[in-house]
Amino acid sequence: MRAALYLQDMHPIRDGMEYSRYAEERGFEAVWQAESRLVREATVPMAAYAAVTSRIKVASGVIPIWTRNVGLLAATFSTLDELAPGRVILGLGAWWEPLATKVGVNRTRPLLAMREVVEATRRLLAMERVTYHGTFVHLDDVEIDIVHGDRSPKHVPIYIGATGMQMMELAGEVADGVVLNYMVSPEYNRQAMEHLAIGAARAGRSVDEIDRPQLVVCSLDEDRGLALDRSRELLTQYLGQQPHIMKASGVDPTLIEEIGEVLTWPAGPEEIHRAMKLVPDDAVQMITASGTPEECRAKVDEYIANGATCPILYPLGSDVRLMIDTFGS
Repeated sequence: MRAALYLQDMHPIRDGMEYSRYAEERGFEAVWQAESRLVREATVPMAAYAAVTSRIKVASGVIPIWTRNVGLLAATFSTLDELAPGRVILGLGAWWEPLATKVGVNRTRPLLAMREVVEATRRLLAMERVTYHGTFVHLDDVEIDIVHGDRSPKHVPIYIGATGMQMMELAGEVADGVVLNYMVSPEYNRQAMEHLAIGAARAGRSVDEIDRPQLVVCSLDEDRGLALDRSRELLTQYLGQQPHIMKASGVDPTLIEEIGEVLTWPAGPEEIHRAMKLVPDDAVQMITASGTPEECRAKVDEYIANGATCPILYPLGSDVRLMIDTFGS
């Protein structure tokens, strides 16, 4: 089974380097670095993971399209490809509210913005000299200006992190792959696959040509109650801070409203632990792989049966090696 590792900010970067090395040894195909909250920028740890490995792919999962000029975005991933040729994946997302507004980003027409960023970045990474005048992307005779080095095209696949179905269709149309979100149920994937196929048909290709790795929260422990509580804490934060994902997951709207009344953004530990008491076990297990190793493997199998091609496992427990061993070859 294909498997990948997902790292956010729970573990120090140097620990992430060790986990990346171990995941490579155990047959994992990729390590994905998050850049969602204002906590850890993705490309610095990606470079660190690439520097201590030789085979495993390194990917951004996912970086927002609004915060980097497209020229610098392409130059950054060209640089990463220089460090790890053929092992770099560019994952892009449209970010989320309320964070975008709080930092002054106007998420106007995210579908069009995503299309333009993907098109222009792909051309730059192909080492073309690009003129592009869109609504969001403006390039006037621009290229990645490598003077002392390899000027051949950079083979950096572009994946779109999609939750809504319109973005899912766009991913099917223009991206090399889609990063299916976490905190969704396996049943959500069925709808996602339908819309991916619609987008793929627009481009004259099959949905089977689109890679579909999926972020999966994995709280794995022989102590089942402890494993569930770890996921419950994360789920509680998402219920309050990213309700659009929760709605897409099929979580009871009443629960989302109740949590929203308790949590503000950013939520403090006391607020989160108070709100956790409202979240039942069945909600936790509906949208995460939580529990014993056997339960976690069974849940991941559900996501794969419903369209995911590779689980990107987000370890919540301290024993990351146990999770890697559980899913490694």
